[in-house]
Amino acid sequence: MTAQSLVGATATPATAAKAPVVAMVAGETSGDLLAALLLDGLRSRWPALKSLGIGGPRMSARGFDALWPSHKLSVLGYVDVLLHYREIATIRRQLLAQLLNRRPDVFVGVDAPDFNLALHARLRAAGIKTVQFVSPSIWASRPGRIDQIKAGVDHVLCLFPFEPALLARHGVAATFVGHPLADMIPLQCDRAAARLALGLAPQAPVVAVLPGSRASEIAYIAPRFFKAVALISRARPEVRFVLPAVPALRAEIERLLHIEGLTGRVLVTDGQSHTALAACDLTLIASGTATLEAALFKRPMVIAYRMNWLSWQLKGRRKTLPWVGLPNILCREFVVPELLQDAATPAALAQAVFEWLDAFDSAPEKIRLLEEKFMQLHLQLRRDTARLASDAIQQVLES
Repeated sequence: MTAQSLVGATATPATAAKAPVVAMVAGETSGDLLAALLLDGLRSRWPALKSLGIGGPRMSARGFDALWPSHKLSVLGYVDVLLHYREIATIRRQLLAQLLNRRPDVFVGVDAPDFNLALHARLRAAGIKTVQFVSPSIWASRPGRIDQIKAGVDHVLCLFPFEPALLARHGVAATFVGHPLADMIPLQCDRAAARLALGLAPQAPVVAVLPGSRASEIAYIAPRFFKAVALISRARPEVRFVLPAVPALRAEIERLLHIEGLTGRVLVTDGQSHTALAACDLTLIASGTATLEAALFKRPMVIAYRMNWLSWQLKGRRKTLPWVGLPNILCREFVVPELLQDAATPAALAQAVFEWLDAFDSAPEKIRLLEEKFMQLHLQLRRDTARLASDAIQQVLES
């Protein structure tokens, strides 16, 4: 297969072909979401499709046979990976043995490159087709990963439009399939309806607080976010806060809020991150996929991140772009502020939120320009991701 996009290739009618067995590995919440959407597309093509591997609740709801839950792979930074290395290595070894015995028609790694790239290489060497859904961000850090991709991956499904050409220069076949979140999230959202659904006042300024979906993110990031919320709440008592929590982490989040005296001041919900982003005026948010979701909702944001000190030192040495947040990377400029590691102090976070709150009154043009940039980004990423990804996987199976 040549290093070119498969978009536009004519697919053989799949209904006449035997339904494939697809092995998949998705790590953490965002991977579960992406994989679930891909499963929807594959099942529309092959209703009798069988799928197995590592996945989350959204995948399981679509008939996926989760041999291990995706949260087993949800660790943050190099130090946390080392702490969980024995368990993760055991899971990968046992999964590899099962897949080599079962021999699925194709293996699809969904993000999680540290886990999946090694699997790709072993499975491809055994004659099993391999696809990576979400290109490792060789354009942002760890460019040396391109050798692993070339060695192990038959085809890469890219979320961002500039990635296929970059991979093609290294002889890797890839297709831009758009970002499925851009299909899921409407171009215009109903803020009033979202506030009504959450029980929030229609006119009050609302800040959505998203400190992350991993236990390690709650440990490292949430305390600083909550101290910042306390500062904002004291200075601007009219501001309301909503925090969509991963249900498994809700108890710890509420414990940390109690420590800061914020019980009752922050509305904590089980999930509903999209409703929270639709309802808010702006968001204080941990760097990650959620920042792209906030951009697709056209919301101003303050991006922050913090991790173990050693992990941060190692990560910083591999950084090749001036930006960390996806909205800034995709817009190729600092359209929203980033406060990272030691710079993410409660006072600095609160000040950045104040500046956005003030801009709604004193600089509405700034808000309008940001919304226009995010609309352009939304339109660029909006494709029929499930269909395009399924087209590419069918071509891989037939090649």
